[in-house]
Amino acid sequence: SRATVGGGNRLPGIRKTKAPWPPEYLHLADRLPPLGLTTLPQEAVNTHYHAHLDIFADGKKVTVPALIGINVGAQYLTELHTHDTRGVIHIESPKANDHFSLGQFLAEWAVFLNGRCIGAYCNGLKWYVNGKQQVGNPQRYVLKPHDEVAIVVGKPPAKIPSSYTFLAGE
Repeated sequence: SRATVGGGNRLPGIRKTKAPWPPEYLHLADRLPPLGLTTLPQEAVNTHYHAHLDIFADGKKVTVPALIGINVGAQYLTELHTHDTRGVIHIESPKANDHFSLGQFLAEWAVFLNGRCIGAYCNGLKWYVNGKQQVGNPQRYVLKPHDEVAIVVGKPPAKIPSSYTFLAGE
């Protein structure tokens, strides 16, 4: 499936900088085809679910911005997008049983991610799904409905989140 698409870190616009990371639109259209993402005129719901992403860098929560994967100026959105700053990733595809990875979302957002680093933070990256520490490259992780994904670099937060309270209907 498309979710295994690799090489996202070599795409145009990818940032190895410190947070904050606003959505990157300049090169977004160039990144989408290699990521297996498409420009959709409106939300599609043959596949429709949500996951939640928390990022902690040196003990501080990093904001996952609104409008990742939504290019208001060009009037399109992609299968992976955010509407607000809660960290909720909307996974909405015209294809049934479609799958997408954490790496696709981070590359769409234009933030460098591998097993060691997120952006410029490379000091002991750990990642968790529903509170359980994971092994391997987080880029390859396929997002599932109502996942709580936490990426932690440097000093960890007091508590690793193990779940997220989604809004009704999410």
